[in-house]
Amino acid sequence: MPRDATGTGDAGLIGPRLTAAVRWTGATAVVTVAGELDRDTQEPLHATLTEVLDQRPERIVVDCGRLTFCDSTGLNLLLTARLDAREAGSRLELAALRPPVDRVFDVTGVVAVFTVYDELPADLAEGEHP
Repeated sequence: MPRDATGTGDAGLIGPRLTAAVRWTGATAVVTVAGELDRDTQEPLHATLTEVLDQRPERIVVDCGRLTFCDSTGLNLLLTARLDAREAGSRLELAALRPPVDRVFDVTGVVAVFTVYDELPADLAEGEHP
């Protein structure tokens, strides 16, 4: 039986355990991710980042303010997306890492390879479009 690729993970849960949405502010894609990012739920974020990279943004900012969990699969997904963005002439940045997600990034040293903002930059917040 194929794995559930909707980000629902366990079939007994109602709704997805991970969502990813994109909105644009000029040439910057803001990807808002919410929920738990792991092996079973990674597909919505992977698909969103792939779609965004196909549009060749100058910059991608992943808003992690509602990300409640991230395992090694999530770390690898973001690291790979960072490299893909770099190859495409773009950059991938992170915003609003919250505990325990911040701790995972810090302990593994992954945080050192990203530009990380404490909060989503004001010029990228919803309703604050130039």
